[in-house]
Amino acid sequence: NGGCSMTTAHTNFVEYAKLRRDFALIANWIKPSAKVLDLGCGDGALLGYLRDTLNVRGYGVEKDDVNWLACIKNDIDVIQMDLESGLSGFEAQSFDVVVLSQTLQAVQNTEGIVREMLRVGREAIVTFPNFGYWRHRIQIVAGQMPVSKNLPYQWYDTPNVHLCTINDFDEFCAKHNIRIEERLVLTDDRPIGVLPNLMGSLAMYRLKTR
Repeated sequence: NGGCSMTTAHTNFVEYAKLRRDFALIANWIKPSAKVLDLGCGDGALLGYLRDTLNVRGYGVEKDDVNWLACIKNDIDVIQMDLESGLSGFEAQSFDVVVLSQTLQAVQNTEGIVREMLRVGREAIVTFPNFGYWRHRIQIVAGQMPVSKNLPYQWYDTPNVHLCTINDFDEFCAKHNIRIEERLVLTDDRPIGVLPNLMGSLAMYRLKTR
């Protein structure tokens, strides 16, 4: 998740998570011993952290061969599959929480994947870089595609296909009858309360169906 990589076996996920404030905030939304599905789990860092701090029963879904192998090395239960093919292999409400951490902008079928998350899980947690962040706007006005901590790719090698703003995602939830239980907006790991769509670089949502 989020473009970070780890390939060393037996990683200390708790220590690693000190570099990822969003991991601790996601953990605040998950109960101990919960059953968690992490979509696009990368190298399994988030699942490892949740396992080591909350004793969750975690499963990851990952397409990339290198990340899948990293999960195996780090003792993360992972299924290698493409999210775009859907989650038909998972029963309804079979997980307490389904997580999509900083992967929303890289999926093609955004609507279908969010709907499937809320079918498979009792709750969904979605985080994504806010394209409306003021630094991104300045780069666009200057005639360039934004590059930042949360959007680290150049225009020619980016995996991102559906960048959106906080306002866009709020409207998406309203249109699709999705209830926003909680929303956090961060910049440099600090919570943003004023003008979040302008001042926030990372958005975090806890969702349920209405």
